[in-house]
Order: sequence, then structure tokens, then C-alpha cells
Amino acid sequence: MQYDQMTNREMDTWRIFRIMAEFVEGFETLGAIKNGVSIFGSARTPENHEHYAEARKMAATLARRGWAVITGGGGGVMEAANRGAHEAGGVSVGLNIDLPFEQKPNPYTTIALSFRYFFCRKVMFAKYSRGLVVYPGGFGTLDELFECVTLTQTRKIRPRPIALMGTRFWGGLLDWIKTVLRDQYRYICPEDMDLIEVHDDIDGAVDYLERNMAGG
Repeated sequence: MQYDQMTNREMDTWRIFRIMAEFVEGFETLGAIKNGVSIFGSARTPENHEHYAEARKMAATLARRGWAVITGGGGGVMEAANRGAHEAGGVSVGLNIDLPFEQKPNPYTTIALSFRYFFCRKVMFAKYSRGLVVYPGGFGTLDELFECVTLTQTRKIRPRPIALMGTRFWGGLLDWIKTVLRDQYRYICPEDMDLIEVHDDIDGAVDYLERNMAGG
């Protein structure tokens, strides 16, 4: 039977096998990575932007210290991070997502996987990263950030440092979280603010990451 002739129920059944295949391939391919740091950020960041240069330098710094750099495998900040890790001779992982527009794999990965499902991809980020670096980005970046914060807050994953890069970009969001979520509505606990930390320089962020990395 052709896929386009299947009923919704039949398609859902086959979809389970596709999901399983993505998990199996991800676990088998990334299983040897013990010291991973995920770097998130906008795919729309151009090569001549300061965030691109900073992410490239950040990844190179981490790679030289023995950390595998894991990104979403696309352009912008993701490309910059993979590029920096690759140029430094480190492990450069790209977890690409199949999209009808915008996202294409960058050429700077030493390990590359492609995902159909966002949630399978995000499991790989959470499972194989001991720390996170988040550069400015849009909905996708925010989704990845808050997914990791939620998993850490609810103790579904081991605690890990989350470094937000750039006070100018993240300051307003953090002020809103503090004044509205924490103080006004009390939807989060005061200690939840300790899950993330803002940095404006690479050395400070790397020091924060290495001091707070979860065990292997």
C-alpha cells in the first residue's frame, strides 16, 4: 500500500517506527560522547554579525578544552559553533531538523544527524550535553532553552549550567521572569533563577560551565 493511500490510523502506526528509528540512530551515533556542550542560537545570524564571531570563538575554546560541541546543524549561530569546533580540531556535532524552508546542514560537522521530529532531536540535546550556551535567537532558540530549563527544574535531567550570552538581549526577558513569574504570580520558586546565568564574555561563560558541569 502506498503511504499516501493509508488511513490516519495506519499512518500513525508507521510513524511510531520512524520515531523509533530516529531515537535508535541518535543513541547509536552519539553514545560515545561524554563531554558535550550544546550551543543554541538563531539560524538567521549572518556571518558578519558579532554573535557569529563570538559563537565561533566560544566553540573553538570549548573544543580546545576537550568538549564536544553540539548544535542544531544549520546556519547562523549553529554554523559558527560547528565551524569553530571543527577549526580547533574538536568534535563538531550537528543535529539538523528537516524543514520546508530555511534549515540546511552546514559543512562544518564531524558527526551529522538529520531529524524529522523536533522532540527526538531535543532528546539528543538533553541527553548528550553537560552544559548549554544560548546565543540570541527566535522561537526555536527559546523553545530549546525553556525545554532544558523545564527538564532541569523538574529533575527529569541532571542539573547542568545554562549560560545565556548577552545581557542586552536576555536582560528584558530575565527581568520579566523575575518580576512577573517569580514575584507577582509566584509561578516559579526563587531558586529557579539559579538555573540560568547571563554572561557577556567567553572566558566568564566557559569558567561558569566548567565549574558547574554535571557528572559524566
